[in-house]
Amino acid sequence: MDAMAAAPVRIEPPSRPLTGLPWLRTVLDNPMAVWPAEIYREPLVAMRALGRPIAFVMAPDLIREVLLNQADAFDKGELSRRALSPVLGGALLTAEGAHWRWQRRAAAPAFRPESINGLVPTILAAAQRRRAAWATLEEGREINVAHEMMRTTFEVILDAMLSGRHSVDADRTEQAITQYLATMGWVTVLGTLRVPSWVPYPGALRAARARAYLKEVAASAVRRARADGSNSGTLLAALAGMTDPTVGRAMDDQDLADNFLTFMAAGHETTALALTWTFYLLSFFPSVEQRIVDEVELVTAGGPVDPAHLDALAYTRQVIQESLRLYPPAPLIVRTPLRKVVVGGHVLAPETFTYIPVYAVHRHARLWPEPDQFDPERFRPEQVDRRDRYAYLPFGAGPRICIGMSFALTEATAILATLLRSFRLHLRRGHCPRMQLRVTLRPGGGMPMRLLRR
Repeated sequence: MDAMAAAPVRIEPPSRPLTGLPWLRTVLDNPMAVWPAEIYREPLVAMRALGRPIAFVMAPDLIREVLLNQADAFDKGELSRRALSPVLGGALLTAEGAHWRWQRRAAAPAFRPESINGLVPTILAAAQRRRAAWATLEEGREINVAHEMMRTTFEVILDAMLSGRHSVDADRTEQAITQYLATMGWVTVLGTLRVPSWVPYPGALRAARARAYLKEVAASAVRRARADGSNSGTLLAALAGMTDPTVGRAMDDQDLADNFLTFMAAGHETTALALTWTFYLLSFFPSVEQRIVDEVELVTAGGPVDPAHLDALAYTRQVIQESLRLYPPAPLIVRTPLRKVVVGGHVLAPETFTYIPVYAVHRHARLWPEPDQFDPERFRPEQVDRRDRYAYLPFGAGPRICIGMSFALTEATAILATLLRSFRLHLRRGHCPRMQLRVTLRPGGGMPMRLLRR
């Protein structure tokens, strides 16, 4: 492995708490940049921002209290509702209480291992199409890897959800998702200030148009599926045909549309970002990249990657897991106590913004040796077994752990293995991507990289 070095880009916490206009400007650009330096070394940090109590929870035992042991004492809170409920309605990602529980039980069979395995040919086909498209480009052509991965994973999710990806305008849909997420800084500021949600803010009209378009895409997909049965065998059909065994409830058209949009947006975005940040890291660590290529060649015996190979690509998966540690696509979990809660001796009053800053937990000085360094060996099985489960949270934890976790890891492994054996990607000289929290951890300005053939 290359000489260990700090991961190329990281959040630099402020030297002292930001207030006033500096705080506002920073939150609008990237809310993570106002997080205090203490959260990278302390178990819990309590503070106030604009009069609102905030608790950052980093210690694994305390995170377990919030996400598992006392999960019923918390909900996702006002900021989550403001950010996601307008577009996702009452889907799995945003629902609370009984409404969430019956949907989770109804959807669970669609994400069992046998169901995920059935989707691997769809994943590999999308990866092979991307490889073929790249093969038509001239040597050294610069591409935006963030966009390329978004398109690849978008094809996967549409082929999995629908009978054909061509029924949705991928470019317009990706643009709408980006336009909607672009306003999340303002949502955070106004929510913290308790400003009513109807108050206009910069970009609100554009976000509303994007939201309306996305909701119509989802509603149209459900109408087509109900009308002609053309989605037989797809994830959408599976969701439509499932019933919660406890209460006997099935998803109606609104439930299906909300969850279709959730899986379409969140399901492709997080995996695309995981791949984007992985390619970014590998451009600094060519020996790690070569080790992946060697593993793929060994496992496949020089043939195409097929479903039977993926479980054997252990090191490839370790690299993805380490990338998810340094650049978690979902870098923040937000909860709000419904009543007074005691967590590790700390009293959290109702309505306290309770942040589990996944990005900071993954770089915490007490949890990870040399936390800013890129080292896939952290995810060797014996290392994982020694680590607290709640120290590593790329997919959350507890009852609300991401239902698509296995699908995402399988998808990222398949796509990375397929593309790396044919191409090397070099970051544009002098380019430093700017991390931006827009619900997910996006690279501001994209990820421009030169494409080179092996």
